[in-house]
This record gives sequence, C-alpha cells and structure tokens, in this order.
Amino acid sequence: MAEDLSKLGFETRAIHAGQAPDPRTGAVITPIYQTSTYAQDGVGGTREGDYEYSRTANPTRTVLEGAIASLEGGRHGLAFASGMAATDAVLRTLLRPGDHLVLGDDAYGGTFRLIDKVLTEWGVDYTVAHLSDLDAVRAAVRPQTKLIWCESPTNPLLGIADIAALAGVAHGAGARLVVDNTFATPYLQTPLEHGADVVVHSTTKYLGGHSDVVGGVVVTNEDELRERLFFLRNSSGAVPGPFDAWLTLRGLKTLAVRMERHCDNAERVVEALTAHPKVAKVYYPGLPEHPGHEVAAKQMRRFGGMVSFTHADGEQAALDAAARTKVFILAESLGGIESLIEHPGRMTHASVAGSMLQVPVELLRLSVGIEDVRDLVADLTAALG
Repeated sequence: MAEDLSKLGFETRAIHAGQAPDPRTGAVITPIYQTSTYAQDGVGGTREGDYEYSRTANPTRTVLEGAIASLEGGRHGLAFASGMAATDAVLRTLLRPGDHLVLGDDAYGGTFRLIDKVLTEWGVDYTVAHLSDLDAVRAAVRPQTKLIWCESPTNPLLGIADIAALAGVAHGAGARLVVDNTFATPYLQTPLEHGADVVVHSTTKYLGGHSDVVGGVVVTNEDELRERLFFLRNSSGAVPGPFDAWLTLRGLKTLAVRMERHCDNAERVVEALTAHPKVAKVYYPGLPEHPGHEVAAKQMRRFGGMVSFTHADGEQAALDAAARTKVFILAESLGGIESLIEHPGRMTHASVAGSMLQVPVELLRLSVGIEDVRDLVADLTAALG
C-alpha cells in the first residue's frame, strides 16, 4: 500500500498507517520486537531508525507512534509509559520555573495533582478557569502564561470547550494550547485540525480499548518540540515496552467500530437515565440541553461513550447504586470494551477534594462499554431502584 495514506479514511489508516507487511517475512501484523539492544554496523553506526537501545527507539513503538500521529492528523507521535508520563513530559518541556499555565476547572484529578503538588514546587504557577467561558480564560492569562491545558469533553463532568476559540486565545497570548483528547479519541475529534498545538492521550483508555495495557502518547506538528520531547523521554526513560506498544496498536485497529458501539450504547443509557426518577442530572454533550452541545456538534463526529449523572438522593445513595450494579463493574479507568461505574469524588478525583475542581459528592461516572445495551439499561435501572 502507498506510503502516503493521508487521503484515505480513518478506518483504513487505523489498520494500515505505518503498518506495512514485514519486508523480510511478509507478516501482515507488526512484530513484537522484544529486544533491549541492536547490533551496530561499526562503532556509532546504527542501522535504519536510530535503533541502538530500546529506551531510545523500538520498531514496534515506532509503528504505533506513526499510526496514532496519522489518525490525529499530526506529523509526530511519541509513545510513553502512561498517560501521566505523557502529560508530565509535555508540561516539563513547555514550562520553566516562573511560567504560568491555565487549567480547566473540570480537569482530570491526576493532571491537577501533578500540577498542584509537583510542578508548583518547581516554581510553576497556574490559574483555574472555566474553559467554555472565553472571557474567563482571557482574564486568567498572564504575561507569564505559556500554555492552556484543555480537556474536551472533560473528566468527569463532560464539559465542552471550543478548541478553535481557545487556540485563538492561547496564540494571541504567545502561548500553546494542549488538548487531552482521551475521552473523544481521534475518531470523534482531531484537535490539531482546530488549532491545538499538542494532543495528549492516555492510550490505556479507548485507543488500547481492552483494559489490558497502560500507556500514553503525545502528537504534534512541531519538529523542534518533537525533538525536545524525544530528548526528555530518552533521558527520563518513561517508555512503553514493545509488548505494550503492540497491544495498543492491536486495539487501535478496531477503534472506529468500537467507538460507534460505545456511542450507540451511551445514547441509549442517557435516554434511560434522563427518564429515571432517582437521577437528578445527566451530563452528556449529546443532550440538546447540555451547555456545550452546539460546540460539541461542530467539532466532534459523535458525542462519545462517557456519561455522568447525579443521584437525586445524595452521596450515600450514589455509593449504594454503584455497589449494586452487576454488569457495570465498579472500577477506575475507562474506555475499555466492558462497562465501568465509579464514584469520582472518592475514586479518580479524590485528589481534587477541597479545591476549585471538587466534583459533586452525589456524582457517578459511567464508561459505557460495548455489551448488549438492553443488559446495561436493565442493570442501571435495578441498581438505582
């Protein structure tokens, strides 16, 4: 197949981009290059791809990076050992002591913890702002602001930010816009197309898609930024192993069909939740009454597989409902083929308790899987009582 796949469809690129059959054996699936080192053609004479040591580069990882970059519409992809390793690399590359960043008021708890507990000790300052309010974002920007960190949809309240508008604010201030695209995936949304400078994923989630591997990736079009990130990753060593890269690559091939089913099921779950008397509020950008619905419809293909809702009877009732589900598994993480339920306030977002990012105590978050949706609706209905 031709090397330039940019004009082909998403599903085709997910299977073929950077994944030509092995030239030696004809294997149609990228091999797992389970090696730590490589023979050199003389001292300092590495072979094609700068392969000298697998912390620096590994062929299986290289293929994964090219495939994800293609799906995001970017030139460069860099895989990391986890989503947080990818996040940390971006922040440490783009920020220096004395710099400032703007963070959304509904950010992932792990991102907030890294910024609030680690980067501040390094001399980095931050301001929390509601990213769907452009005036609030402009007011948060300072002369020292170097980046705006955005999630859209957000975790766990499914907030929506206008990526193109945020990019305009960031670039007008001489800053970069970084978008965590984990919830949407490149199948539903491509932030670089809307002006973002950097895209980050926890590939643990939808890209891997099977809850059996941990990883992260950064995608950008900037050559110099790619070199800086590559240097930091090689220096710090936060790389995925070849089997992890292979598992993620395997998951990537079915991303499109999985996301369609995730979205189909989520829409049916939302329909059931909005009609249930024990549900006070449903957070889902596909709902016409969602404040970000119009923006989401403009920049997303569909509205995703994540749903959050508040229990009308408060925190304990929410905890009880989460404990009663049979098909939905009580667990952290998201984006796998199986459906998960969790209580963000005590689980994934416990680190934001008492801060401006604290989530409602009666909130439950669903990662809607690809099971028979009738079973999912029946399970939630029974658990809610």
